[in-house]
Amino acid sequence: MTRETNPAPTGEPHQGTGPAVTVVIPTIGRPSLAATLAAVGSGPEVIVVDDRRGADRDPLPVPGHVRVLRSGGRGPAAARNAGWRAATTPWVVFLDDDVVPGPGWARALTDDLARLPENVGGSQGRLEVPLPAGRRPTDAERNTAGLAGADWITADMAYRRTALEATGGFDERFPGAYREDADLALRVEQAGFALVKGERLTRHPVRDDGFWSSVRFQRGNASDALMRHVHGRDWRAAIGGHPGRLKRHALTTGMGLLALTLAATGGRRRRSAAVAGLAWLGLTAEFAWARIAPGPRTPEEIARMAATSVVIPPVACAHRIRGEVKVRTGKTGRRS
Repeated sequence: MTRETNPAPTGEPHQGTGPAVTVVIPTIGRPSLAATLAAVGSGPEVIVVDDRRGADRDPLPVPGHVRVLRSGGRGPAAARNAGWRAATTPWVVFLDDDVVPGPGWARALTDDLARLPENVGGSQGRLEVPLPAGRRPTDAERNTAGLAGADWITADMAYRRTALEATGGFDERFPGAYREDADLALRVEQAGFALVKGERLTRHPVRDDGFWSSVRFQRGNASDALMRHVHGRDWRAAIGGHPGRLKRHALTTGMGLLALTLAATGGRRRRSAAVAGLAWLGLTAEFAWARIAPGPRTPEEIARMAATSVVIPPVACAHRIRGEVKVRTGKTGRRS
């Protein structure tokens, strides 16, 4: 169930502005939401879905024209579903709460959607990631910059309501902000709709998520297991993704465990343990250098890459195993 504040405005929204659109923004209360709402402006209908846990949270500081729903901390997929199902317009555009639509975004959105044929189910905005000037980007900044070339991500993605109804919307078995948008795009295309890219521009600022952020992001490996279960072995190619490093992470983790196991047994196996340990060290060093080389190579960045490159392989494997177990035992829950 969702709870609501700031009731929906009465009357027909957006008369005379082209296709009627509702902007849906799920949020966990980031301060960046204020800049997102300011950039959207007061033209389109806006629904913010408060996905913070707990019923006693302070109300979000949003303008009076913004409608607020509460989804109870069930994740971005569930929050977006609550938003589009509460809307009545033929188009729903999803924005993240840390993006800043460019000047004239609302008018550009109208132009993008106007006269699209009925078989087009979605339109993606252009995403720009401004990087610091005067130095090479860090590993985290490069990862964010990769969003600029990603397909059908919900940083700025408009869907025709009929496409959302035909597919049931976002799959709520995806717990975080990872792969749930790619999954929906594949199902929209499988339902017979085309997806296109528009001309509107949205900026995605780079933020500092902390020293261990790259380790936390490995949770997405569990979602990769669900993608394989739903869309088959070739799902990466279908979304235009890269192969990833999971196989290398598995090899690195295996060498590390083998070295520890052999060393613990002692005796003649110490030489084999040393060989396995050197293999682990070489694989870890290769992974760390692949992340250090393109970056600024500051002492802080080198220390972060060295530490996280040791931790990432076993954590990535653990999350993938967790995802596979949930899929195979049917513990991922219902789709929505």
